Amino acid sequence: MANFDVRQAYLDFFKNKGHEVIASAPLVPNDATLLFTNAGMVPFKSIFTGEVPRPTPPIRTSCQTCIRAGGKHNDLDNVGYTARHHTFFEMLGNFSFGEYFKTDAIAYAWEFVTEVLKLPKDRLYVTVHENDDEAYEIWQKHIEKERIYKFGDKDNFWQMGDTGPCGPCSEIFYDQGAEHFNTSEDYMGGDGDRFLEIWNLVFMQFERSENGTMSPLPKPSIDTGMGLERVSAIMQGKFSNYDSDLFMPYIDAVAGLCGKKYEYESGASYRVISDHIRSVTFLLAQGVNFDKEGRGYVLRRILRRAVRHGYLLGIKEPFMYKLVDVVVAQMGSHYTYLAEKQQSVKEQIRLEEERFFTTIASGLELFNDELAKTKGVFSGDVAFKLYDTYGFPLDLTADMLRDKGLKVDEARFDELMAEQKARAKAAWKGSGDKSAKGDFKELLEEFGENKFIGYESLESNSKILALLDSEYKRVQSLGVGERGWVMLDSTPFYAQSGGQKGDSGEFANKANVLDTQKFHGLNLSCVEASENLSVGDEIKAVVSSERTEIARHHSATHLLHAALRKILGSHVAQAGSSVETNKLRFDFSHPKALTSEELDKIEAFVNLAIVNGAVAKTEIMDIEAAKNSGAIALFGEKYDEKVRVLSFGDVSKELCGGTHVKNINEIGAFFIVKESGVSAGVRRIEAICSSSALEYAQSLRKELDEIKTELKSVEPMMAIKKLKDEIKNLKQKAKNAASSQNLDFFDVSGVKVCIAVAESGDIKTMIDEFKNQHEKAAIMLMQVVSDDKILITAGVKNASIKAGEWVKMAAQILGGNGGGKDDFATAGGKNAQELENAVRSAIEFVKEKLA
Repeated sequence: MANFDVRQAYLDFFKNKGHEVIASAPLVPNDATLLFTNAGMVPFKSIFTGEVPRPTPPIRTSCQTCIRAGGKHNDLDNVGYTARHHTFFEMLGNFSFGEYFKTDAIAYAWEFVTEVLKLPKDRLYVTVHENDDEAYEIWQKHIEKERIYKFGDKDNFWQMGDTGPCGPCSEIFYDQGAEHFNTSEDYMGGDGDRFLEIWNLVFMQFERSENGTMSPLPKPSIDTGMGLERVSAIMQGKFSNYDSDLFMPYIDAVAGLCGKKYEYESGASYRVISDHIRSVTFLLAQGVNFDKEGRGYVLRRILRRAVRHGYLLGIKEPFMYKLVDVVVAQMGSHYTYLAEKQQSVKEQIRLEEERFFTTIASGLELFNDELAKTKGVFSGDVAFKLYDTYGFPLDLTADMLRDKGLKVDEARFDELMAEQKARAKAAWKGSGDKSAKGDFKELLEEFGENKFIGYESLESNSKILALLDSEYKRVQSLGVGERGWVMLDSTPFYAQSGGQKGDSGEFANKANVLDTQKFHGLNLSCVEASENLSVGDEIKAVVSSERTEIARHHSATHLLHAALRKILGSHVAQAGSSVETNKLRFDFSHPKALTSEELDKIEAFVNLAIVNGAVAKTEIMDIEAAKNSGAIALFGEKYDEKVRVLSFGDVSKELCGGTHVKNINEIGAFFIVKESGVSAGVRRIEAICSSSALEYAQSLRKELDEIKTELKSVEPMMAIKKLKDEIKNLKQKAKNAASSQNLDFFDVSGVKVCIAVAESGDIKTMIDEFKNQHEKAAIMLMQVVSDDKILITAGVKNASIKAGEWVKMAAQILGGNGGGKDDFATAGGKNAQELENAVRSAIEFVKEKLA
């Protein structure tokens, strides 16, 4: 069944069963324990663990993009060498949060596999946990008892971690045929490829405690997963995922680039490239950028591994960026943001490839030299040099050695990495937002999300619904001087989000509000009590006046974003921001540093918009309607079905929940104070506006006044030009003086040598002139500058004599000391009576060294 759209068929099937279809969550999860989203259930983890209440409706389905290329789940080494390992894959799943359980989950799975996919029932087998009699009985309603196998915890028990939700699982297997797979491992439960797992149904029905005790969950749940790639291959009668129509367009494109026909047995490099281009494209399109650490480092590793395999195929120039078009053609209809980011992604890949190609040839030469000497284990020192100097990640070196049946000395490599702590950051240790643990689920179930009224007012009379201590545990009161978190029924305090810092302020005469944050949708303010606070108290909440300056800087980021897209191009996408009281920072995707002219245009665009003014307009719209209206949305940001759209005339239109000015002329003025690089393909602009801009302008005026005073001129540029002309004339006089010395020289082994006592002039300039006039030169000049001070200077060019040693020898004769570099050195002396002796010794030194 070629061209059968498994993805759409799956989503449609479960939609018809009442499931809400959820879009794929970002590949970068909001989970400090994960490097990437590596399974379909990751977006729902907080629901399964009970941190937040179950959603409405409590049944959902999705096709989740996943990456396994770092951290605990890392399939990178196997990619290209097996039929089914990938760094990037799509996981189809249906989820029930305490709604249906085993009976329906099993029935849905069997119906989809046999009636939608129409896989022959005589090729299907099922496994259950050896103690799960319930699932065993349910399955017998659908499949013969002889086709159901019982296995233990290793194969059929799932748990999220050492503690928490867990339970038995049941898997559906497809028999690919004994005529194709007949090794000793090709049996149900064996490691062969004959029986291929296509669906895993996890029955989350227990809670495992720290002592190992498992207690029944009050609302057992369902988490299933079916790999799109392997099911598509089965539907097309292929025994490798790479032979399906999901991958062959990439393989054909690679064959076209290298001019060689693809053969499966020797085609690992084609498969590596075909897999890796998907990971690289999706990560870049979702805002991950090449970097020296964390996710950006993994991204760089994936690309460089692919480039190295292209090199093996004879491709000696950047090529991966050309394959982005294939990704967009294959997957852009479902993941529409790929087309939007297409050109930007191609540019970032091309630049990264160029950086790697500048060193790959030298690195491979070093690798091959060491390989020729290697009999057992490849040198860890050389592996580290390949990493440190040539940008070869350790796993790339290990991958190259794998082809030779060798391993690298990883212990030595790790030792060298530990010595260089700056580069050790490249080993990922976890990243992402840290989610505080506390009684949030309890608050959500009791009160729901509290209301934010800070768009309309900076003050409110509110009621304290709940108090938490500094460990986020519920308390009834906070004493004087104690810090904790307060949940108001309605709050004017903005919780940190979208780069905007959380509000501060006060509960009038009762507490100082230090910060405001959001936890699972709850708006909570961190306070320090000046009087006793208790649950149920009525308080007056007052937002600090800093909010006004924050709002101005936030609105300025929207104008800056619009300016960047207008002047640099639509490829510009926000990659991070920070909005504070007195400054803003805006990170954005762009392949190179901005020119002064570009920065001037951007600054002028923003200031003109401020001068012209535009009233802020906010609308609440459906998410899709908002995007269709032209509003810019940030990839990876979690939006509700209803979103807030902020417009400033025809200048800017974005999805934003932050606080802003009512009219952009309130911003006052805007200055860019710094432009810099954050990582490959990401630039940063730091800017100021409003009061900070006024202070900045005043400081510049003060500095200009000081310059005028110092130069004694009301026209500083003219005064500076005059000074530069004077310096230029002085240098020319010094040069003329040096040329007029007519220094005598003699030849030693082809080197022009000059040793003399200069009566006047700049001896350093004389030396430079002498060196410029001769291809090989050695010159030493001495000059008496006072009764007790002699200057000695030496210069060497393309000669086997060290200037530092030379002047030190002469200085010691003159009662002094000195030294310097091999090509230029200075020293001093104080005994002028020994000048003749010093000159003679300097000549003998030269003849000895150059003989």
